[in-house]
Amino acid sequence: MGRREFAAQAFVAVLFVAAAGALLALDGARPFDVIDLLLLVVATAALGRLEFEVGSVFTVPTQLLFVPMLFVLPPAIVPFAVAAEIALERLPATAAGRWHPQRLLLVLGDAWFAIGPAVVFAVFDVGAPSLADWPIYVLALASQFAGDFGCFLLRFSVGHGLASRALLRAPLESALVDLLLSPIGLLAAYATVLQPRAYLLVLPLAALLAVFARERRERIDNAIELSSAYRGTALLLGDVLTEDDEYTGVHSQGVVALALVIADALHVRDDERLLVEFGAMLHDIGKIRTPKEILNKAGPLNGEEWEIMNKHTITGQRLLDRVGGRLRDVGVVVRSSHERWDGDGYPDRLAGEAIPLASRIVAVADAYSAMTTRRSYRDALSHEVAVAELGANAGTQFDPAVTQAAITVLSEQHEAYVARAGSNGGANADQAAARSAAGAPPAK
Repeated sequence: MGRREFAAQAFVAVLFVAAAGALLALDGARPFDVIDLLLLVVATAALGRLEFEVGSVFTVPTQLLFVPMLFVLPPAIVPFAVAAEIALERLPATAAGRWHPQRLLLVLGDAWFAIGPAVVFAVFDVGAPSLADWPIYVLALASQFAGDFGCFLLRFSVGHGLASRALLRAPLESALVDLLLSPIGLLAAYATVLQPRAYLLVLPLAALLAVFARERRERIDNAIELSSAYRGTALLLGDVLTEDDEYTGVHSQGVVALALVIADALHVRDDERLLVEFGAMLHDIGKIRTPKEILNKAGPLNGEEWEIMNKHTITGQRLLDRVGGRLRDVGVVVRSSHERWDGDGYPDRLAGEAIPLASRIVAVADAYSAMTTRRSYRDALSHEVAVAELGANAGTQFDPAVTQAAITVLSEQHEAYVARAGSNGGANADQAAARSAAGAPPAK
């Protein structure tokens, strides 16, 4: 550990020893069965090795035995028993060299959650489990969460310099698991009243949780691998597009950059953002089937040529459908990337929110990129003219909300986009605007 982290962990450890020692001094060491202590420490340590993922963190089902521990052992002994079981659980990793011995100091901080419930049980002199004492049990659970959460924030905000707000989610996800397992632990405590050491009956349930956790981990690993394969396929198709037509490939890269910042400005969901990224990357993939004499024609296209050009979105969808999986959803975005908000686009004449959101974002990014890069039939427009063109077409060609988000991010990042436009051919705004008005649409 670094000096700062070590200091934070040592401070928390000293607080734990002081609190646990004070509880032992005030409540005294009541008589208890040493066999129960050993069984609970060993069995809870075994549960501590059964990690499973919940949201963005991993947790362990030790709550199944921590609750019975509060009823079976004297409250003043419980914090020391918890510290002992955590140390026992981590000794194999330390002996094998996977954990530095210095990190055993974390054991005392990790055992902090036991202090609050032990104090509550000592203050209220809790005996055998009874539903009449449910308010005490709720208070004990709340004190467990408070102690665990406070210790977690102290260790990571001070020891690692992380912002407290960024740390809120992890302990909440872990607390949810403890909350759901606590009633089962209470049932084990009830069973122990009828039959000594019946708390061990929760071990098969913990083993079942471990099986489910392993299967879930495998599914997550497979999903990550599959997602990586889809991304690799999308990047490969992007490279194929660039190799087939350099302008189209470079243009698509610019569309991706702008589409993503627009998506972030709109606060779209992660799955929708992925569709925006892949849709922007591959929105022109169908053009690999479009004749080069049409793609690179010097001048506006005639009616027959536009009819051929307009088929590239359908062709793109068909290509992505053949890949399948996630890219099939991207194919829908590609197909609708040239629809218009007023329903006058192609190929399906969709209007308004019937057009997928990712397609509406790609359409705006595509138009800006096309207007600010030199084409075979016209010079590039300036940043100012292109932004004005987007605003003029909001509510007709483009989604007004998406257009406003695009104008906002383009204004905030004006210099970056002007530099990118300049590197793609410069601009003569008046001449380009005249040529655009003479027949070339904002984006081809």
